Amino acid sequence: MASNVNPTVRRRRLGQELRRLRELKGMTAEEVAERLLVSQSKISRLENGRRSISQRDVRDLCGVYEVEDQRIVDSLMQMAKDSRQQGWWHAFGDIPYSVYIGLETDAESLRVYEPQIITGLLQTRPYAEAIVRGGAPEATETENDKRVEVRLRRQSRVAAERDPLRLWVVLDEAALRRVVGSRQVMREQLEYLVEMSQQPHITVQVLPFDVGAHPGLSGQYSILEFSDAADSSVVYIEGVTSDLYLEKAHDVQKYTVMYEHLRAQALNVDQSRQLIEDIAKEYAREYAR
Repeated sequence: MASNVNPTVRRRRLGQELRRLRELKGMTAEEVAERLLVSQSKISRLENGRRSISQRDVRDLCGVYEVEDQRIVDSLMQMAKDSRQQGWWHAFGDIPYSVYIGLETDAESLRVYEPQIITGLLQTRPYAEAIVRGGAPEATETENDKRVEVRLRRQSRVAAERDPLRLWVVLDEAALRRVVGSRQVMREQLEYLVEMSQQPHITVQVLPFDVGAHPGLSGQYSILEFSDAADSSVVYIEGVTSDLYLEKAHDVQKYTVMYEHLRAQALNVDQSRQLIEDIAKEYAREYAR
């Protein structure tokens, strides 16, 4: 999906512009909140794109920042209007990580470290169904079906014939060894993983058990990068009740360096593919017994 029709990215860009105007005015978020009689958290969420921005919000903020050029105000008001449109994922109802989907939909490249499971963009349907059911045992069948469909719909970014998402995945060996669904499901999943890893825009590396301690022991994370220079990279860390988005250059750099260490410690592409194939054959033999 192009940037000019992605509401999440538009909201993020609008928030960045509003932050720039506030900083030019020399005001803190707390001072702006006091002027508008709103909470400081609202100003922060507007600026980081985590909250929908209304045209009234833009008008009020431009008033506080004394923006005199009506063309700038009109442009920001239009961005606010466009940012309230709905992306394809909204048709599925309340999706807890909808902000991430919006960013992923517009990203140029994505680097993922997964210590426990196969990354969602490379999952087969049976594997995704087993992951979703196991991860949310309290959810209804309808809710789980919806989550699976959203996950599979997201895969269109890596399957696109034109400008597909460049994907680099480092998987812990545990993700290959953990039996999700059944051994037959795992065999099919790993064979699919091998197939996808042969695509020129997809790289898969495996971090073997014998590496021992490594920088990724703290858990899963993703780094999203965008083609537009106006969009800074984002580190995404999925949580149980809330997700974390890191955009400060220092934070992104720290996770980027960590990722380079993981890539260096992982098996190379050919070795990783061979290991995945070997484990898939193990599942096939076990299933045949």
